[in-house]
Amino acid sequence: MTTTQSPVDERIVQVGPIAARVLVAGTGEPLLFLHGAGGLFWDPFLDALAAEHTVYAVEHPGGNVSEDLDHLPGIWELVLFYDELLDTLGLDSVRVVGHSFGGMVAAELAANSPRRVSRLVLIAPVGFWREDHPIADIAGVPPERLVELVLADPSSPLAATLTPPADDPQALFEAAMRMASILHFIWPIPDKGLDRRIHRVSAPTLLVWGEQDRLVDPVYAEEFTSRLRDSRLVTIPDAGHLPTLEQTAAVVPPVLGFLTGKDA
Repeated sequence: MTTTQSPVDERIVQVGPIAARVLVAGTGEPLLFLHGAGGLFWDPFLDALAAEHTVYAVEHPGGNVSEDLDHLPGIWELVLFYDELLDTLGLDSVRVVGHSFGGMVAAELAANSPRRVSRLVLIAPVGFWREDHPIADIAGVPPERLVELVLADPSSPLAATLTPPADDPQALFEAAMRMASILHFIWPIPDKGLDRRIHRVSAPTLLVWGEQDRLVDPVYAEEFTSRLRDSRLVTIPDAGHLPTLEQTAAVVPPVLGFLTGKDA
């Protein structure tokens, strides 16, 4: 799942007790990328971002099997961790792109530190809850069912790359740890009060949603756009919850255009 044109530098950045894994590539204005529950992987979408920005893609705390999350009991502490990480990296103002859970964290970061986030891209973010469109509890979803929820075409070759081989205990364990690190912050539902804070976001915001997203229904786009001061929505046909992987060529132009201001 890794196709890289830009040289990628893997760094370990110490933030208090956390040794943060950060992938850095590209040139230009700094951009922070926050991944979803699938983990941090350098892919063609990040490569496209790195063509015009210096991308800092960060692995969420807990994704490493050696990490203990006792000192990060909730989403608030996680947001403060990212604020401190940006200080450590010497980044006062950044563009931020977040997918799924990473989108939720990105929105919380922009709400907590409005002047720190210059532009915000949220790709199928979680963070709200609607009883008429509940988000599946990914903790109890079998891998084969999860693929059906996140992909528009679960029979595509991409599906095989999303599920660790059943005969690879190490890969299964690492995938379980990545999932556990996300569940630590969102279980049992991803509503942690973002609706009470999102009005603080001042950054222009782009929402990107796959039209066939069966994990986080596109109806949630309205929940975000109705609360954000300056937002726009792009929907991607033939894509589910992973539009950057399923339809990379359709996602990149509107995202880059928005981040560089060329869409104005």
